[in-house]
Amino acid sequence: MKFLLDQLLLLPLLIFFTLESFLKLFIPKKRKSVAGEIVLITGAGHGLGRLTAYEFAKLKCKLVLWDINKHGIEETAAECRRLGARAHAFVVDCSNREDIYSTAKKVKAEVGDVSILVNNAGVVYTSDLFATQDPQIEKTFEVNTLAHFWTAKAFLPAMMNNNHGHIVTVASAAGHTVVPFLLAYCSSKFAAVGFHRGLTEELAALKRTGVKTTCLCPNFINTGFIKNPSTSLGPTLEPEEVVVKLINGILTEQKMIFVPSSIRFLTLLER
Repeated sequence: MKFLLDQLLLLPLLIFFTLESFLKLFIPKKRKSVAGEIVLITGAGHGLGRLTAYEFAKLKCKLVLWDINKHGIEETAAECRRLGARAHAFVVDCSNREDIYSTAKKVKAEVGDVSILVNNAGVVYTSDLFATQDPQIEKTFEVNTLAHFWTAKAFLPAMMNNNHGHIVTVASAAGHTVVPFLLAYCSSKFAAVGFHRGLTEELAALKRTGVKTTCLCPNFINTGFIKNPSTSLGPTLEPEEVVVKLINGILTEQKMIFVPSSIRFLTLLER
């Protein structure tokens, strides 16, 4: 009987939320101010992470930049300072939990409590299952998935105490649909999407409504990691167009960002 009642209650809720979502298409959400926020971006030494840092620099944020590449992260930091922002560069191996935890302590001591965390660092290996070496599979999950847990455990407590903050998960369309010869990558991105969804629900259950979450799921981006990438989900994207969508999604507190937006519909069709 309870099951039948739940089903009867579900229909009006579905109608209400569908109408609400439709109306929101025509009512642009106000963008929040992030001036003065401490923003930490992993994988900020190149590509999407670097461009994201530049955009936050323009928004007058204080930047904490992590990357395993010392030269790349220093270049990003220098440009952020040229744009008028305070930028702190740290060389961090995001596949190493202890490196993440020890650097997080330095950040808290030298810069302060991070209020916006962008988990962007990622790795990808293109080969079939048997050609992918065991250490490559392990590293894929260490960087693309497990690092999100360690950074969240390091920086989320302060956000929860203040009931203010934002956790951004850079995942992929490959976290919703699969691509041949990217088994480890797709699996790790499915896990990253699951991390985002689980964390979102957990924060709601703990009534930490001031801590927002956003997950970015773009089609393949032309960053040079994969040669001639292509899927049935659409064309390869340029990082500049993706970062515009990402920043807008963060500032309007979108929970899930698909780039292009048609991916949302295609993933629903697949299900």
